[in-house]
Amino acid sequence: MLRFASSSVRRRGFASSSFWKYVEEGPLDANKATTVALKADPNPNKVNLGEGIYKDDTGKCPVLPCIREAEARLAKANADHEYCPISGIPSFCKSASQFAFGADSSLFKENRIATVQTLSGTGALRIGADFVAKFLPKATPVFISDPTWVNHRALFQTAGCEVRTYKWYDKAKNALDIDGCLKDLRNAPLRSVILLHACAHNPTGIDPTMEQWKKISDACLERNHIVFFDNAYQGFASGDPDKDAAGFRHFINQGHQLIVAQSFAKNMGMYGERVGALNIMTGSEQETTAVDSQLKIIIRANYSSPPLFGARLVDMVLSEPALKKQWFVDVKEMADRIALMRSSLVQNLGKAGSKLDWSHITNQIGMFAFSGLGEKQVMKLRSDFSVYMNKDGRMSIAGINSRNVEYLAKAIHEVTRS
Repeated sequence: MLRFASSSVRRRGFASSSFWKYVEEGPLDANKATTVALKADPNPNKVNLGEGIYKDDTGKCPVLPCIREAEARLAKANADHEYCPISGIPSFCKSASQFAFGADSSLFKENRIATVQTLSGTGALRIGADFVAKFLPKATPVFISDPTWVNHRALFQTAGCEVRTYKWYDKAKNALDIDGCLKDLRNAPLRSVILLHACAHNPTGIDPTMEQWKKISDACLERNHIVFFDNAYQGFASGDPDKDAAGFRHFINQGHQLIVAQSFAKNMGMYGERVGALNIMTGSEQETTAVDSQLKIIIRANYSSPPLFGARLVDMVLSEPALKKQWFVDVKEMADRIALMRSSLVQNLGKAGSKLDWSHITNQIGMFAFSGLGEKQVMKLRSDFSVYMNKDGRMSIAGINSRNVEYLAKAIHEVTRS
């Protein structure tokens, strides 16, 4: 006869054997690993070139004046804390999509964009990845640049997509490998998903020229690829949001039916508020309605609805002329500081005695720079100078300021002496 253990025995057995006993500790991605190493360093003069967070010249993450004013207005309005609709605040979705595509785009007159509010750019990419995995054939590969943001691969793989790469970075020249890129795009299977960075490529800071964008567009059209833009830095890269959007807007003009993920973390300093949007271009108003309904189903099964506060602020800044005018000033100031730190670093490298060509630092754009340093040099910077960047040589220019740039230049010169 089968006998069941007493309840006391069962309790003792459960206490000695956890369900999660065989779960192994997972590795940190490159960005987070750099941050952990930095925090463990007791040196008060350590230099943080790992975090992708804008810092001003005092090393602080500022709240933009336009956002402060929007916060004050929102407080006076006694806004409630009701649930946000599944697809987000309708006025925010309109403001975000018009910011990306241009308010005068014919896409709005034809109702050919399905836009949903998301949990920043990461959330937009994941909802987009889920949509791609659900509605494209299972064999459809997703191509990401080599290299790319560390989270891109995981986002699409977790959604069930097969991820491959196309060439982007020419290490020998510290420049865009345009020939390799075009070859890979033309060799990709028909109707592949191609993930491109709209501007301020992360991690390399290497953006195509407009002529190169045109060639990339043509290659994607030849193979009837589905082009997915990660638009995380519009306005922040150059200080001009229209200039930063010129690449993907050219694709629209050439007949592409794009997917565009947006983030307002960098360009409005809304890191912790998780403000983003996903836009999917459609072929008709009827398609827009259908796509919108399916995006809501995906969102409902993920997080049900997005947060209100940050999206209300961004919506206010984008839709009210006085606040938007102030934002243009604020974002230009951030972009100009980044550009200044690039040139200042190169100048100080020269003063330190470096004979190497560092022009790629000033040729690149946006928050990040691919320094060209190898892993051994990066690790020597950590051990000897408490300077922290990712092992692949990616550094956040936002971590450079007028107080540490000379020290940083001398440190880099020391580890790059021949």
